[in-house]
Amino acid sequence: MQHIIFPIQMEGSLPDAKLITYIQDYYNDVAVDDRPLVLICPGGAYAHTSNREGEALAMQFLAMGYHAAVLKYSCAPAVYPTALTELAKSILLIRQNAAEWHVNPEQIIVLGCSAGGHLAASMGVFWNEEFLLEALELSKEEQELLRPAGLILCYPVITSGEFAHQRSIENLLGEKKDLLWDKMSLERGVSSKTPPAFIWHTGTDGTVPVENSLLFVSALRKAGVSVEFHMYPCGGHGLSLANRLTDSRSGGAVQKECTSWISLVHTWMEHRFINS
Repeated sequence: MQHIIFPIQMEGSLPDAKLITYIQDYYNDVAVDDRPLVLICPGGAYAHTSNREGEALAMQFLAMGYHAAVLKYSCAPAVYPTALTELAKSILLIRQNAAEWHVNPEQIIVLGCSAGGHLAASMGVFWNEEFLLEALELSKEEQELLRPAGLILCYPVITSGEFAHQRSIENLLGEKKDLLWDKMSLERGVSSKTPPAFIWHTGTDGTVPVENSLLFVSALRKAGVSVEFHMYPCGGHGLSLANRLTDSRSGGAVQKECTSWISLVHTWMEHRFINS
């Protein structure tokens, strides 16, 4: 395995922003050539990046036969669009190393939990905007390099409207909140060019209401974008794998009913990227 830590520094980045790779070794006698890669953005209300939503998820996707990477993006006091440009830079870095790492460059999927879901979804709706091209020094003809092949959104922050997780949006925008608050309602940015998505949430999430996911699902459907959505009837916020391996020190992150999401997303991945 190529377990490498790459510093990711863009304008406004904090010193510890980094991409951590989990690249499976290539063997001539194994009948697998290039693999999909799942790029994971942990949650943490844009105040920190949760360790419970990083490596543990990467290990699951490795076991499925995919490559993985975890982005420890800049959080407050860093403000928008720093984390988004770091994610874009990470996608480019993976593409640049795709041949060496045996990554299928057409199968880079971005996963995000909670505020990391907002970051992943932002990549899905803003990938072709001019400010990202300028930040990455890309031409209009190269903009497709930033488009993820798919999105996996776990109890994501989506909206800055009625059902907003206010603290996440405030941490993300800082002093820019009066100028950019409405733009952070990502359901408004969905188009036919938004990547297909797998989304799950719980109906009893008391931190980030399930309406966040419902708004995004509705927007994707209106735009004609494929989406698979699972709403579990029970469970709080920040569940990660929802089992004992990712429980928090204070407890409350084990919810047996929700553990099926990881097998469901495996089926989604295989159908969309392997057996399509």
